[in-house]
Amino acid sequence: MKQMPALILAAGRGERMRPLTDRTPKPLLPVHGRPLIEWQLEALARDGVRQVVINTAWLEEQFPALLGDGARFGLSIRYSMEGRDHGGALETAGGIAKALALLQSDTFWVLAGDIHAPDFRFGAHCVTDFTASGDLAHLWLVPNPPQHPHGDFGLDPAGRLLAAADARVITRYTYSTIGLFQSSLVAGVKRGEKSPLRPHLDAAIAQDRVGASLYTGRWADVGTPERWQELQDGS
Repeated sequence: MKQMPALILAAGRGERMRPLTDRTPKPLLPVHGRPLIEWQLEALARDGVRQVVINTAWLEEQFPALLGDGARFGLSIRYSMEGRDHGGALETAGGIAKALALLQSDTFWVLAGDIHAPDFRFGAHCVTDFTASGDLAHLWLVPNPPQHPHGDFGLDPAGRLLAAADARVITRYTYSTIGLFQSSLVAGVKRGEKSPLRPHLDAAIAQDRVGASLYTGRWADVGTPERWQELQDGS
């Protein structure tokens, strides 16, 4: 089973995390003694991913200075520098579109650089199943955290992602910001163009081309100083 490259989304300013992010990008803030993004890099390497692209914008020079070429993690890391090339972050779909030239694959993992999910497994069998499905994306959902009680999407018994307003939805879940994607999901986005992800996902859901799974392991969205401190204080 062949693994695919991964894109870690790390370009955001992290406004809600100020003042912690005034001098440090959110993915580089320490969690249990090491930068948050290192937990993700080690998990990807553990599960056989070898090629990683990190998109950057805010204080982006700190990423290669700290992480280098990825050799110490058993990875090859390349940087999609949106700040240098475009003057700022391109949002999620725009960031994916720009990174495609570095990913060099039509299928890839995508994960946000500001989450902590140490139990998640980037299984190669997931890639095999996704590639065979013909879907444009497969998202992992989590039970709704306190700060997001109403969730984002529904999940039907067949593992299909449902729009939140779909009449079939009984329980809504929150998007973990971990997924498998096909490049064709953002086919209409020009390189260097700002574009949010949600409209592209909504269009794919309407075509029934998005699968989903429920992940119930440890997960935290490091979105505020309070949540960062809770993560630091926990295990």
